[in-house]
Amino acid sequence: MIFLSPEEWQVLRFTLGMSAFSVLLILPWAIALAWLMARWQWFGKSLVETLVMLPIVMPPVATGLILLNCFGKHSFLGNFLEKTFGIEIIFTWKAVVLALSVMSFPFLFRATRIAFEGINPRLEQMARTLGAGPWRVFFTISLPLASHGIVAGTVLAFARALGEFGATVLVAGIIPGKTATLSLSIYQCVQMGQDEKCFRLIAVSVFLSFAALWVSEHFLRQRKV
Repeated sequence: MIFLSPEEWQVLRFTLGMSAFSVLLILPWAIALAWLMARWQWFGKSLVETLVMLPIVMPPVATGLILLNCFGKHSFLGNFLEKTFGIEIIFTWKAVVLALSVMSFPFLFRATRIAFEGINPRLEQMARTLGAGPWRVFFTISLPLASHGIVAGTVLAFARALGEFGATVLVAGIIPGKTATLSLSIYQCVQMGQDEKCFRLIAVSVFLSFAALWVSEHFLRQRKV
């Protein structure tokens, strides 16, 4: 990737940084929710799971429009954040992180839930009968046994964040040097007829997506062994 220009390197670094940051933000929440879904039965469980998985089946633009209306300057939440904490979301790097987090959360959640469901409950029960508390059982039994699935889901969520476009373009816009990710930059190059730059960015995007998917499948295969 030494053939990239300084501007393209900046886009790549920004995309990798925002994608990694968004996945780190959702990781603890995805693990907690996945464990609750896998180990407990409670009223409204199916409704919560359906809501969490909605971004996968909804048009990304629709998700972006919802986020825009929720966090825009004239919305209750957006106005509250700006006046109370001085935090402006829309058309900033924070909007990029928000869109990437929402769009990649279902992938991490689903892989993690499946990993927890694959653990034999008897192992956790045996640990409890030996005197281990719930937190100790979780951190010494459940979490280590589900680690391959969690890592696979994390990488898959990272790959989804790398390629996110529809929601991001609505809430963050395409501001060079501030909100332009790989996918947004590719779209902008197409609009401006910059074919050479466009294909360079596409090549980088394909390489990163292939690598992320390969790593994810590698950890999933290890979990099944």
